[in-house]
Amino acid sequence: MIIVMKQGATPDQVEGVAAHIRELGLTPHVSAGEERVVIGAIGDEAKLRDRPLDMLPGVENVMQVVKPYRLASLAAQPQRTCVTIPPVSPGREPVVFGDARVVVIAGPCSVEDPDMLLAMARCVKEAGGRVLRGGAFKPRTSPYAFQGLGVRGLQYLAEVRRETGLPVMTEVMDTRDVELVAEVADVVQVGARNMQNFNLLKAVGRCGTPVMIKRGLANTIEELLMSAEYVLSEGNPRVLLCERGIRTFEPATRNTLDLSAVPVLRRETHLPIVVDPSHGTGHWDLVAPMARAAVAAGADAVAVEIHPCPERALSDGSQALLPDTFAQLMRQLAAVAAAVGRTV
Repeated sequence: MIIVMKQGATPDQVEGVAAHIRELGLTPHVSAGEERVVIGAIGDEAKLRDRPLDMLPGVENVMQVVKPYRLASLAAQPQRTCVTIPPVSPGREPVVFGDARVVVIAGPCSVEDPDMLLAMARCVKEAGGRVLRGGAFKPRTSPYAFQGLGVRGLQYLAEVRRETGLPVMTEVMDTRDVELVAEVADVVQVGARNMQNFNLLKAVGRCGTPVMIKRGLANTIEELLMSAEYVLSEGNPRVLLCERGIRTFEPATRNTLDLSAVPVLRRETHLPIVVDPSHGTGHWDLVAPMARAAVAAGADAVAVEIHPCPERALSDGSQALLPDTFAQLMRQLAAVAAAVGRTV
């Protein structure tokens, strides 16, 4: 940690800061320039976390050198993490997030009925998608909107998983449901609205199932990484980070898909990165170009929504691709992946 003293700070103020650093178990290193004094705190910066050093007399600014997300940081683990989902059925390959192959996750926004879910799962599988998504529990802005089928939706997901051999990803909203959802899901999703539900993050960290954390609508990249830190600190290293758009002043799209987050995250963390252009844009015709761009930017996985009849979808029909459009997208993603030295 680096403490910058105010211009004109007195020797007593400098020594006061240095003494405070020593009291906390670190070693101060004082560097005096012509106009200002800078003090480096050498040692375990965790001891200084949440300490209001900027309140000490003469201090102008405090800068951290070690990232607060210690377990998620690329500096802590230079080798990139691969999150592996074992085969659901004999003859199937494991799904690996973080290697040279880009994983495509697809399915309806909500689990509506078993026949539709099975039909969409078959479309995903035939087109080359490798994970089925579908919401059994749905967090909605309006209390009057469709909230999902709950436990019945989980049962449908389990049946389709057995039928097709596709691993499934679904959202958990409540700490009381973590074990129930983890019994079915190969990837447990923590949605954008729950990104800072710290009790839920701790619970999914203890369950051991791979976890995908979606960036909140108004959260920074550092806050997303700190949410991952909660899961990692509970002993679960199998974490995926998902960029799904943030809220800005722009009304042309549902959210603003921050694709710059992909290279920033690759610079900051060893964890695999997912991009969700469906929620990121809210418009089906924007999903394909942003999915292609996500692969080009370095995403390890892309998650999109599909539906056989979007105008009748119980949630988010405006951003769902038709099965034929999804199959076309898969071919496009293969070409983009090849151009950047990867496969789909």
